[in-house]
Parts: sequence; structure tokens; C-alpha cells
Amino acid sequence: MKHSDTKQILVGGVPIGGGAPVAVQSMCNTRTSDPKATIDQIKKLTDAGCEIIRVAVPDNEAAEALPEIVKASPIPVVADIHFDYRLALRAAEAGVHKIRINPGNIGESDNVRKVAEACKQRQIPIRIGVNGGSLEKRLLEKYGHPTAEALVESAKGHIELLNRYDFDDIALSMKSSTVPLTIAAYRLAAETFPYPLHVGVTETGTVYDGMIRSAVGIGTLLSEGIGDTIRVSLTADPVEEVRAGISILKAAGLREEGVRIVSCPTCGRTQIDLIGLANEVDRRLQGIDRNITVAVMGCVVNGLGEGREADYGIAGGKDSGILFSKGEVIGKYPADQLCDALIEFIRTGENL
Repeated sequence: MKHSDTKQILVGGVPIGGGAPVAVQSMCNTRTSDPKATIDQIKKLTDAGCEIIRVAVPDNEAAEALPEIVKASPIPVVADIHFDYRLALRAAEAGVHKIRINPGNIGESDNVRKVAEACKQRQIPIRIGVNGGSLEKRLLEKYGHPTAEALVESAKGHIELLNRYDFDDIALSMKSSTVPLTIAAYRLAAETFPYPLHVGVTETGTVYDGMIRSAVGIGTLLSEGIGDTIRVSLTADPVEEVRAGISILKAAGLREEGVRIVSCPTCGRTQIDLIGLANEVDRRLQGIDRNITVAVMGCVVNGLGEGREADYGIAGGKDSGILFSKGEVIGKYPADQLCDALIEFIRTGENL
């Protein structure tokens, strides 16, 4: 089921599913029991483009900090709960905007009823988070190892527990650390359920490998119309997760806002430090909030050809280069002035 066809839920003021734009999510790595540190990180993530934030609630100390965090957060807050239904009840009382919990892991059916009723009363959706690394023992015995079918069957069981108490404000995730399994599980879930899907590859590792694995997994699903929220899980500063998530959405054609940089690979024609130049342009454009394409090309051969459609661009030559816009040459500059000329022209519309 494509994201335009799914049931829509509201996470705070952010609509999820039903054709709403795909939202970028991350998770704080601060201790939730330290509200100041957590709020500071949420604000940094918001500045980077994060639209929904999840915080861990492993104990009562974390639960006690939730009201302050929810009140100060500029974006909706999701409480991540495992096993203890009482923490879910406290999170609902604190005003969180979504709860991530697996109903089958919180004990007897009356516990599920209490959580479902508390969330329904406050219009708080629940995300059921199925993970290949923590499948129920009976499913591992049935399938032998984590499979797409096992993950979907696990989700069905959790959904039935909530539906039993007339709760259907549900989102799902089907995460695995294996990219092919993740893709297969989400494809099957999209065919099986009407609920919005939170898409991600879990435990992807450090920045470089993690971004690649996430881009392959999340990008493949998004290109098929599957996915309503995304999280890039990295062993890194969560800001990197947000930046990567936004880049994946842009690459999938699902988000256009912001600066898009196109640059060519280096080759034997390149006579300037193209790698350094491209990185410098990227860094200096971080604060510009405009929907523009900027080309950084290694030579004139590519510059006015492949970069013709760019709003702004530079192309290197021997110790110099040209500044151009929409294929029209604006001026020629020494190599060490190219970046300054480009940034000035983008900011003011005037060349140096």
C-alpha cells in the first residue's frame, strides 16, 4: 500500500500517512532524565530539519522529565517504551504526541487495555515497532529465523491486541539490520496493512556505511511509494541522521526545498582542487534557505554542458574558473576567488 493510500494519523500537528509529506524523525541520545540536555538536543535537531523526535523512557526518572520536555519541544515528541505499561501511562499523562510500544510485551491483557484507553482518550497514536532482532520465540521456532513473514505476523498479533480494545490509531515499523530483509518486510506490510509505515534500517553502523545502507533500504522503499516517516539510524550525532534523511528524501524526489548541489567526479581534465572546492561550497551554503540547484564542476567541458540547468554554478580551468547561471557565463575568476564569487552571486545576484 502506497503512502497516499494509508490511514492518516496525527502526531501532534504533523499528519502521517494518507498522502501527507514523508516526515523525518530522529531519536535523542541524551538521558531523558536530564531535561535540559534533551531539550537542547531537540532544538539542534529541529534546526537541522527534524520533524518528529523520539526519546527513550526506560524508567520513572525519564517519565518525570517528560512534561518539561514536551512543553519545551518545538516538534512532536514520541515516547519509546519497552515492557512497563505504567511508563506508557505516565507518558500519555505527560502529553507526548505518540507512544512507541509493542502491546504484546507489556504483560496481561488488562495492561494493554489501560494503555489503549489512555491513548484513545488523549488522541495519542501508538507505533508498533517490530524488529528482526527481538521477534517472539514462537515465531523464531515457526520460521527458523527472522523473515518478512515472521515480522508481519508479529505485527498482526500486536495490532489485534489494540483492536480488541477499539484502538486503531496505529503506525507500524518493520525494522531489521539486514537491508534485503527490511525491504521485503516493508513490502509485505504495505500489502497487508492499512496503517502508515515508519521506515528505517536499524543498527546500520557508523556514518559512512550506515548512510549507504539506509539510503539503499529507505530509498528503495520510498521510490516504490512505501513509507510515511523515516529515520536513518546511525552510530553518530543524531544531527547526521536528520541530514541524511533529508538528503534521501531529496534524492527520491519527495522533497525539493533547500539547496541541491551537483558536482562532477574528478578526472584527468581537472586542474583545480575540485574536492576541496565542492566541500567548501557545501559548507557555506548550509545557512541558505532557498530551493536552488548549484553546480560545482571540474572543467568547462562539463560546466556549461551538464551544469546548464543549474541556477548557479562554477567550473574550473587552469588556476581559474568561470561563474555561470542557467548556462550563461557571468565572469571569470582566479581559482582562489571562485567560491567567494559564487556565494556572493547567490546571496545578492551580483558578481564580485
